Amino acid sequence: MGKWKGIIPIVVALLIAAGGSLFLYRWLQVKTKPPEVVKVEAKAVPVAVAAVNIPWGTKLKGNMIKKMPYLSESLPTGYSSDGDKLQGRVVIATLRQNEPITEVKLAPTSVAVGGVSAIITPGKRAIAVKGDKVIGLSGFILPGNFVDVLVTWTDPRTKTEVTKTVLERIPVLATGTEIEEDDKGDTAPVDVYTLEVTPEQAEKLALAATRGTIQFALRNVTDTEAVLTRGATISGTLDSFRAPESSPTPAPKAVKKQPKVRRSPKVVRKTTTPPKPKKRFFTVEIIQGDKLSKQEFVM
Repeated sequence: MGKWKGIIPIVVALLIAAGGSLFLYRWLQVKTKPPEVVKVEAKAVPVAVAAVNIPWGTKLKGNMIKKMPYLSESLPTGYSSDGDKLQGRVVIATLRQNEPITEVKLAPTSVAVGGVSAIITPGKRAIAVKGDKVIGLSGFILPGNFVDVLVTWTDPRTKTEVTKTVLERIPVLATGTEIEEDDKGDTAPVDVYTLEVTPEQAEKLALAATRGTIQFALRNVTDTEAVLTRGATISGTLDSFRAPESSPTPAPKAVKKQPKVRRSPKVVRKTTTPPKPKKRFFTVEIIQGDKLSKQEFVM
């Protein structure tokens, strides 16, 4: 019986240690276990997109439309999944390849004819102006740009030539070239620029094109500042390169002579310097071992 009394505590301790180890092992497994990945199947929705680059004013056809899958969470506003319903619609904004064809970039269903008339802003007009490569900045003026219109003509009030900015920030709808016959019967290409203007601006532009010479000034698409100018004349332009006239030097003013003032003679005060102290001489005897020497000093 005495032997069992010593073995029982050891067995109990081993059981407790084994149970604790097992509990710790399972707890570590739970903590270090990677999180379960929940697989969510994303639902794809077909969206009609442009199969090629489509310029504005184009009437959509079947070969211009294709479908691409879009996630249901990222569907574009105004999209369409039926490409057949989009055939015959007129595009009022340029579409790039693979760009969704949304309702905001299409003309109303009542518009069945493409071209410039489909993209004109309600209340405005499209007017064409003849020009050349110089007016069009050698081809840098493209549809979608904004230009200022300058006109050069003879002012009937002063009978002088003047150049003035008459229209600002006019959108360019289209540019093209047409063949025109001159007075001699020869044909030559003529550049034509179609601008979007209000009725009042259309009247000014038509008058400027018929009575004077017009010029376009290309401006930044983000520049909305209105600039008022007085116009440029020949005399004013030449004066801007003229050196300023030198003003005549004024004549020297006569200087009044001041009356002489008699001053009292200066009194010179003599200062006495204190006498210098007298020099004092003294002698010091220096004994080095068995030798004796004398050294004189002055104070």
